[in-house]
Amino acid sequence: MSESGYSGGCQCGAVRFHAGKLGRTSICHCRMCQKQFGNFFGALVTADQAHLTWTRGQPTLFRSSAKIHRGFCNKCGTPLSYHHPGGVEIAIGAFDHPQDIEPQVQVNAHLRMPWIKTLFEKPEVQQGVDESTITTYQHPDHDTMVWPPANDTND
Repeated sequence: MSESGYSGGCQCGAVRFHAGKLGRTSICHCRMCQKQFGNFFGALVTADQAHLTWTRGQPTLFRSSAKIHRGFCNKCGTPLSYHHPGGVEIAIGAFDHPQDIEPQVQVNAHLRMPWIKTLFEKPEVQQGVDESTITTYQHPDHDTMVWPPANDTND
């Protein structure tokens, strides 16, 4: 977090946002969040709409139920937002510094995967990937004036 709030965006950089004020942090175990995130749960934080600005692009909205729209980047598919009648929540993993936004509650815990409580008791395996050899086209974890870079020759 900076003095002026939090920033973040999608993986490709086509959609960026700035949230000046955050609220409740949570993980949701409902099936719709599992599907949206392609994962065991969705990690979200409420954002004060008066202090939320989409600084580059806008999320594309998918109507997942009668009252809910879920936002994502239509270029790279990154899940970004959860829009409900009471406001909007932003995917914690989409922030530039998600380590600063720790979930405080679990929503729909009765729907969580039966093995989720023991997930981190499983053995750890090192993959042996030398990260210095990886060429990434992912947007960096900070705001940029232009993206992709002007010298980017990749499609």
